Amino acid sequence: MPKSDHPILTEQQRQVPQLQWVDTFSRLLDTKFRIPGTGTRFGLDFILGLVPGAGDIVSLGMSGTLVATMARHGASPRLVARMLVNVILDAFVGSVPILGNIFDLFYKANYRNAELMREYYEEGKHQGSVWPVVLAVIAAIVVLMILLVWVTVQIFEFIFSLF
Repeated sequence: MPKSDHPILTEQQRQVPQLQWVDTFSRLLDTKFRIPGTGTRFGLDFILGLVPGAGDIVSLGMSGTLVATMARHGASPRLVARMLVNVILDAFVGSVPILGNIFDLFYKANYRNAELMREYYEEGKHQGSVWPVVLAVIAAIVVLMILLVWVTVQIFEFIFSLF
């Protein structure tokens, strides 16, 4: 778990403006703030998760944008698949009231994905732009958003049917 809000990517990687944006935005979503008196960090992803349904959908869209940006800038299809697993896990577990918020506080999918990208670049596997992967990421995120909206509606209908 990150103990600071220091850059994730290397200085050389952050020379690419889009990757600098990925680094900054990942930290904003997952590690920008610290709970006073602790080493626990959180970001907008945690805060958005406090808004039932809508916050999780917005967070999923932002995470998907990060993955699509990384895919456009050299992430391989396999790496993008690993990143999507992080985002999907974060979205589905994060949508569970209370438990999901606690999970969001510690899992930090966006930070993990930026670390994966840093390691990938350090290994010299950067491949350049991969538009088919970007389109697949966008399609996957749209499908996940629709599914998340449907699940949220089902949960609210169930809760209201109890009353």
